[in-house]
Amino acid sequence: MTMTIVDVPRLVTGGVDTHLDVHVAAALDQVGGLLGVREFAATAGGHASLLGWLRSFGPVAVAGVEGTGSYGAGLARYLTAAGVRVVEVNRPDRQDRRRQGKSDPLDAVSAARAALSGRASAVPKSQDGPAEALRALMVAKRSASRARTQAITQARALLVTGPADLRDRLAGHSPAELIEAIAVLRPRAGDVPGDAARAALRALGRRARFLDAQIGHLDELIVPLVTVRAPGLLALHGVGPDTAARLLVAAGDNPGRLRSESSWAHLCGVAPVPASSGKVRRYRLNRGGNRDANSALWRIVLVRMASHPPTRAYVERRSNQGLTKKEIIRCLKRYVAREVYRHLRAAMPGPPG
Repeated sequence: MTMTIVDVPRLVTGGVDTHLDVHVAAALDQVGGLLGVREFAATAGGHASLLGWLRSFGPVAVAGVEGTGSYGAGLARYLTAAGVRVVEVNRPDRQDRRRQGKSDPLDAVSAARAALSGRASAVPKSQDGPAEALRALMVAKRSASRARTQAITQARALLVTGPADLRDRLAGHSPAELIEAIAVLRPRAGDVPGDAARAALRALGRRARFLDAQIGHLDELIVPLVTVRAPGLLALHGVGPDTAARLLVAAGDNPGRLRSESSWAHLCGVAPVPASSGKVRRYRLNRGGNRDANSALWRIVLVRMASHPPTRAYVERRSNQGLTKKEIIRCLKRYVAREVYRHLRAAMPGPPG
């Protein structure tokens, strides 16, 4: 009796340490043996060369990529389009780096081992739909809002030490009123300090007015995207276009990232984790997750605590039970995350992945 030995192709696991200009890739076989490490340019041609190099060892089972939301975004999209399963790998923590050393090849091998062992299993954002468009618009709006606030703060500081007539006339103005008032100031001849102060205030006012117009234009692009993408989310009490946009950006365009309501809660940093203290078993909220999503939930909770009768009744009941305001807000954020999740899933049709 003769036996036929079938040559089974070797499955390859890739790991990539990503950077601005170059990516360092490592290849492992199915039992964790190192097949090679190589550096590639962080360009479209470099992505093709990297994938070709990995496939030269055999079929690629999975690729662990660091920084899929930054330096590795383009590579992750390329590998996914080529049919390679990509998982997001967290950068090694400081303990690992102290114990094993720090270098790009070591980080690439560590990423590959994380993908092979299953320790890294998070699906990266696809960054190819409305959520990615919202992210870009929100980046521009956030910086414009910060610059507007800075201009108003600087104008108020100049008024404190500026001409007395201006200080008295503009005291108590709202931000919008202050912007319009200082944007039309005219310097006076012969008054050097006062002339400089008026010129500076006028420049700050015109800057803030320009930023107001820019924010309004960005809102004209953001609101329709959010309305089409998640009308049910906007219908929730306390959810406005900005808050909804933050939640949609955190969720991403591919629904497969949100495998369950609890995974969404972990992503938002509102999932309770055990924290034992002696014989008393306590719980705290995990400190990881997406800060923008956590901030969006916090804003919803604050609005509801001020104007939502069921929430106000809940706060009163829990206060009577001895919970602090901070603990009540933590509970409410968890409840809101559960409510939001249903609408996010409804806003992302299509197969998981």
